[in-house]
Amino acid sequence: MKASTSFIFRSTPLSIELTMEPKSLIIALFLLSLFFGSLSATPTRKIKARNPCKRLVLYFHDIIYNGKNSNNATSAMVGAPAWANTTIMAGQNHFGDLIVFDDPITLDNNLHSTPVGRAQGFYVYDKKDIFTAWMGFSFVFNSTQHKGSINFAGADPLMNKTRDISVVGGTGDFFMARGIATLMTDAFEGEVYFRLRVDIKLYECW
Repeated sequence: MKASTSFIFRSTPLSIELTMEPKSLIIALFLLSLFFGSLSATPTRKIKARNPCKRLVLYFHDIIYNGKNSNNATSAMVGAPAWANTTIMAGQNHFGDLIVFDDPITLDNNLHSTPVGRAQGFYVYDKKDIFTAWMGFSFVFNSTQHKGSINFAGADPLMNKTRDISVVGGTGDFFMARGIATLMTDAFEGEVYFRLRVDIKLYECW
């Protein structure tokens, strides 16, 4: 004898009520749970990792003017808070000091290597409680290998071993370039000299 399933509809002007036998209701709920479970188990599309279209590793060397080294200084303090002057770095993590630079760029970490361009821009120490800065600068190339410029901007938390800043544009061989530059302090001598290793990864190349 086959089990029968019956549906009873009771309609009123305001509602329609559907009732089912308990066994049929359990089967229906089970089938619905399988259906929605299969939907939720559908794998999401993974974002494919992108490789840079161009990569360069360069070094730039910053020699800060301290009132005595004008012959070889490549940067100078042009703004300082009230408790400092433009030849002595301020206390409290140099907060408020504004430095403008025109530094040589080299292919290796030797200050005396032939420059392939200049790093030109500024950095400002922008926190009292943490040793950090904000940078905006360009790599302006003058070698036979590269022509044009790459422009950078971003925060530089100096206490971190590596820091990423944005590549926001470029000209010449780097027209409309976009990407990321990873900075690492490669060497420093007190408050007079530091060298940055700049690992540039471009993801938009024209």
